[in-house]
Amino acid sequence: MIDVMHFEIQIEPARQGCYFTIPFQVRAGIETLRVKYSYARRGSDQILFESGECISQPEINIIDLGLIRPDGGQAGASGSDKTEIYIREADATPGYTPCRIAAGEWRILVGAYKVAPEGVTVWYEVTLEEKSTRLLRGDLHVHTLASDGVHTLEELAWKAKRNGLDFLAITDHNQQVPAERLPRIPGVTMIPGVEWTHFQGHANFVGIDHPYDEPFFTNNIEETRSRFESARRRGALIIINHPFEEICPFQFDYNALPFDCIEVWNGPMRESNLRAIGLWQQLLSAGKKIPISGGSDYHRDTPFIFLGGPSMGVYAESAGTSDILAAIKQGHAFITFAPNGPAVEISAGEAMMGDSVSWNDVKTMNIHANGLVTGDLLRVVTGDSSEVIFKAETDAEVTVNYSMAGLGFARIEILRVFIPGLPPLPALITNPIYFD
Repeated sequence: MIDVMHFEIQIEPARQGCYFTIPFQVRAGIETLRVKYSYARRGSDQILFESGECISQPEINIIDLGLIRPDGGQAGASGSDKTEIYIREADATPGYTPCRIAAGEWRILVGAYKVAPEGVTVWYEVTLEEKSTRLLRGDLHVHTLASDGVHTLEELAWKAKRNGLDFLAITDHNQQVPAERLPRIPGVTMIPGVEWTHFQGHANFVGIDHPYDEPFFTNNIEETRSRFESARRRGALIIINHPFEEICPFQFDYNALPFDCIEVWNGPMRESNLRAIGLWQQLLSAGKKIPISGGSDYHRDTPFIFLGGPSMGVYAESAGTSDILAAIKQGHAFITFAPNGPAVEISAGEAMMGDSVSWNDVKTMNIHANGLVTGDLLRVVTGDSSEVIFKAETDAEVTVNYSMAGLGFARIEILRVFIPGLPPLPALITNPIYFD
């Protein structure tokens, strides 16, 4: 849905040299705010001379443009250079700061730099574009040369764009990257983060650039909990990383620390990931509603490691960091082996993956999968069963229903034979729908 507002103002010569504002209201749920304005900037005088004529176009009006947020802060200013600007959380016109479009009273800043003797009429058009759910793909676990990677932030941003990723979280080991240092590449949301790296386990704190004030190191569970609790208070998405990784398994007590997700898929699919999926399955079967995450843990290209391998597929309301991370925290996401891997949508009534629904009201789950290749298996996993409900006999897109026999959860896996002669491995894993 798009809202459009128009304003027409008359600026008298006496107001030359003054600043004033035009207020307008913005409702909740807006992704993009656009402002366009126009006025007669130049006059027109005919000048005759012996061999012809000249149409003089002197600059008679100069009206500057800016924008003020509901909190009173300056969202940006562009002087008279631009006649159209936009702002959203993911990006903005140069000269304006990307930000979440808050509900409330915004104000157009009018700068009457120069006004013609007869005054000037200025027309403004404000367009508000509503958020809408879309599928975004990204990598939540990436390293730069600030820790043990080989690429700069800019190189990773452009690499993400080339790889077909919509977002990228920078998670260097115990290195906090200020958000303002993250490059702005059109179409790629760069998300600040840090991989809290300890001898007894790793965790990603994603979405903020300063999760705690103290140095990273801790020597007991109380100090460790303080880092996690600080990150939680400041709004980070907290992910327990690669819990069964051979070199650095997560040895802390899960019950002693706040967290949002478990990274069940780290880099290439292997035994440690399969064990992490098994742990998650046990937690789900015990009644826990814990979302999953995945990431490449990318440092450099190798024959089996690449940026976006695996990728998160996130059903977010916008490409802004806050909406991407909110969707991951809500479980509105799946993990697939590559940026161009298969995709799945599941629903039960109004519920989608990550949501809960009353089993008394809704018992059927609708599954839509695309990007299947010949031989792929579509499997439904519940707390007490695992059932293949579709086998792709050719490259395919499929819609199928599944009925829940009772309370519990149901999640989807796509299994694929990546190397002939070897057993199929997960090509995609979704969060469940919970039937309460």
